[in-house]
Amino acid sequence: MQPSSREDTETPDETGEIADEAAEELRQRLAAEAGDVEAMSVLGAMLLRRGDLDGAEPHLRAATAAGDRAAANNLGVLLHQRGYADEAAGWWRIAAVAGSTAAAHALGRHHRERGDEPAAEYWLRQSAEQGHTLGAYALADLLEHRGDAGAERWMRVAAEHGHREAAYRLARALDRKAAREADGDNGVQVEEAEQWYRQAAARGHRRAALHLGTILERRGELKEAGRWYLTSAKDGEARAACALGFLLRDAGDTESAAVWWLRAAQDGDGNAANALGALHAERGETQTAERWYRAAMDAGDVNGAYNLGLLCAEQGRTPQAEQWYRRAAYAGHREAANALAILLLRGGDETGAEPWFSKAAEAGSVDAAFNLGILHAGRGEEQAALRWYERAAAAGHTEAALQVGMAMLRDGDEQEAERHLRCAAGGGSAEAAYRLATVLDARRPPEPAHELGEPVHRRSECEEWYERAASQGHRRAQVRVGMLAAARGDVVEAARWYREAAEAGSRNGAFNLGLLLAREGSEPEAAVWWKRAADAGHGRAALRLALVYARRGELAEGQRWADRAVSLGPASVAERAERLRDALRQELSA
Repeated sequence: MQPSSREDTETPDETGEIADEAAEELRQRLAAEAGDVEAMSVLGAMLLRRGDLDGAEPHLRAATAAGDRAAANNLGVLLHQRGYADEAAGWWRIAAVAGSTAAAHALGRHHRERGDEPAAEYWLRQSAEQGHTLGAYALADLLEHRGDAGAERWMRVAAEHGHREAAYRLARALDRKAAREADGDNGVQVEEAEQWYRQAAARGHRRAALHLGTILERRGELKEAGRWYLTSAKDGEARAACALGFLLRDAGDTESAAVWWLRAAQDGDGNAANALGALHAERGETQTAERWYRAAMDAGDVNGAYNLGLLCAEQGRTPQAEQWYRRAAYAGHREAANALAILLLRGGDETGAEPWFSKAAEAGSVDAAFNLGILHAGRGEEQAALRWYERAAAAGHTEAALQVGMAMLRDGDEQEAERHLRCAAGGGSAEAAYRLATVLDARRPPEPAHELGEPVHRRSECEEWYERAASQGHRRAQVRVGMLAAARGDVVEAARWYREAAEAGSRNGAFNLGLLLAREGSEPEAAVWWKRAADAGHGRAALRLALVYARRGELAEGQRWADRAVSLGPASVAERAERLRDALRQELSA
């Protein structure tokens, strides 16, 4: 005979356990047949666990008739499984009155299923107060459903006795309480919530593992967070698989991230489907990206429609983009409403755009609030524009803070202007850094004189802001930094900043660089920069060129640049240039 395959055989341990169980059942059966009530109860319970209801029932009834409360409880369980709920409740009541905590728990649940909450609470409380873990959990669940503050106490009791769902729900309750009391000292609650999440997760609760991973990720403990996400994801939690994907992407492992996003998306996670769509869009695989965005939308994630709008807009498919933006906007997606408004505005439909900007802004879109400010400013409605700019600035919008700062400067409120300009400059706005520097520069006291009469140049805050703006490519700031360097005698630094500004198109930078070069004896090179400045409309540069050519004896060229200086101004320059021009004209006609 051929031996059985591995799958068809029992291991030595399994064989031993089965033999022991069979021996125990035989022993209990012999004792029961001899009239041992406890053996009847135990044998009935063994058969009940095995699913042999017909075999279990006579033994349980016999033991119950003899007053065994455990048998009464199990008889109730058996009858409940057969569908005789009311008869089961009768036996549970008998067992519960006799002190069976398990029966009290079962009876409480029976009454709750029937909608009799007072009776349910009575029996569940009886069970819980006698130390029954399931009774404590069921009581907590009932009280929580009613909004009773006592729910937490019993949830804690069940959790402390190892009930993993109770531990998870206790953690969630503590988490919510900490969120409500975000302004207070909620550190203890957050820490305790983490402990209960950890306990539930260790017992295999996949959602607890997900929340624990989230807490650890927020704290920067990414390695451990990843372990818990992995545990939860392997147990089938799609959100954990999605979160694990983002963690892997941020670590640079895009391929592994895609594997987990695919798993989560196939389980109906819209966020993961969006992530897959974005990944394929980055690779230029637009058809696949569109398919995943649609999958996200089908999963109920409104971001899918918004992302489809973005994809179509990037491809120049404006009608389709508008269609998807509208769909997402009608579903309450604020950034889609903002994008739709921008699309309409670019198409010349300002009337259609404004309501969508308003809807997005009222829903909390900072960009939409800023865009409303631009819309009103374009119509000359300065007060309405300022209101929206202030709203966006309050939410941290850098350019909005700049606009508020500039408006405050126009109104003469220098203190408020400085506050907003500092916010905008701190957020990276070069223009704000420059304007803040000019405000500080205007109130800077004169430099104290050296004891020998030479000025002492100390680095001021305004210079730091000028330099920050200059390093970001702000041309006027570059010129100003160059002037400050020149004032303290640092010619090399001044020339560097003037040259950078000039090469970026600053006529003042080109003019000042020319002055610096001329003082250093490089007049031919200075003339090159003055010509660039004059061609860009700088009157003083044109006058300097006229003087250079006059000194060289090139009178006609000098007269031409003098004419140019007269036309460019300002008045003081035009006056001097006119005198020079007349003198050159007389010299040429002599």
